[in-house]
Amino acid sequence: MSFEFIKKLPTPDQIRDEYPVPDAMQELKKKRDQAISDIFTGKSDKFLVIIGPCSADNEDAVCEYVSRLAKVNEKVNDKLILIPRVYTNKPRTTGDGYKGIVHQPDPEKGTDFLKGIIAMRKMQLRVMAESELTAADEMLYPENWGYVSDILSYVAIGARSVEDQQHRLVVSGFDVPAGMKNPTSGDFSVMLNSVYAAQHPHPFIYRGWEVNTTGNPLAHTILRGAVNKHGSNIPNYHYEDLIRLLEKYNERDLVNPACIVDANHSNSNKQFKEQIRIVHEVMHSRRNNSELANLVKGVMVESYIKEGCQKIGEHIYGKSITDPCLGWKDTEDLIYRIADFI
Repeated sequence: MSFEFIKKLPTPDQIRDEYPVPDAMQELKKKRDQAISDIFTGKSDKFLVIIGPCSADNEDAVCEYVSRLAKVNEKVNDKLILIPRVYTNKPRTTGDGYKGIVHQPDPEKGTDFLKGIIAMRKMQLRVMAESELTAADEMLYPENWGYVSDILSYVAIGARSVEDQQHRLVVSGFDVPAGMKNPTSGDFSVMLNSVYAAQHPHPFIYRGWEVNTTGNPLAHTILRGAVNKHGSNIPNYHYEDLIRLLEKYNERDLVNPACIVDANHSNSNKQFKEQIRIVHEVMHSRRNNSELANLVKGVMVESYIKEGCQKIGEHIYGKSITDPCLGWKDTEDLIYRIADFI
C-alpha cells in the first residue's frame, strides 16, 4: 500500500466547536463580507487592497502587522477596504522549503497537521479580534476550507491550482469572493474558464460527501504575471493587458466582471520594491479609462513589518521567511497614495 495513514484528524465541525467565532466577531465578519461583496457587484465604489506577508509564519508578528494595518484602515475606510493577507499555506512545486503554518506550525520541528490546523485557526481568530479586520488566505488545499470558512472574507486560488477541477468546484460553494489567478503560462482563457466553472452550480464528492453547490457569483480574476518557455517573467498589469482582459470578459457569459492585480510574483519579477511602481501604473490606468475603473476592483501587495526577506537560519521578527516584502513605511505610504487616486 502506497499510503501510510498516520492519524485521523478532527473534522472541521469539531475544530470549529473547540475554537468558535464569538458572536460579536460573527457580526463583524457579516458586515465586512457585505462591504467587500458590494465592491464586486458594483454597489460600492470603494477599492480593495489585499495586503500582508508572503506567508504568515509568526502569530505575534502577523498580529502586530495587522494591528498597524487597522490603524491605517481607519484613515482610509471612506475610499478603501483593507484585507490583510494571512496566508497559512505556501505552495511548493519542488516540495522543498517552508510550506506554511498548516504544515509546519514550528518550522524547526517539522510537520504536525493537527497543531497546524489549530495554529491556523487561532491566528485568524486573533487577527480578527485584535484588528477588527477579516482576512484573506490562499486555498492551497480544498480539504482545509471547512476549518476557516467561518473566518475568512477573501480567498485566492493560486496559479498552479487554478486549472484543477476540485479547486474550481469547491470555490463554487463559497459565499465569499474568490480570486482565480492566471496560470503560470499566462493564459487568460484558462483563468476565465476557471471563473466560469466557479460561478456555476455543481454536484461532486467532497470530504466523503455527495454535495451540491449553487455557484459563486463573486468569483473573479487575479493577474499575477506569467512565465515564458525560457523561464523569464512576463508582466500582465499594463494598460493593454487590462484592455485585453476586459475584451475577454465581454466575450463570455460571466456575472460581476472583476479583476485584482497582484503587484508581486511574475509581475514584479519578485523585485518587491517594484510593487509601488506597478500599483501606481494600475491606478493611472483606472483613472484614464472608466471601463477599467469598473473592472479593476483592487490590488494585491506583499508587505510586512521589515522589508525584504531573511535567510535560512535567521530569526528576524516581522521579516518574511519566504518571498521578499515591502517594509512598513513603504506600505503605509503606498496605501495613502492609493487612497489619493480614488
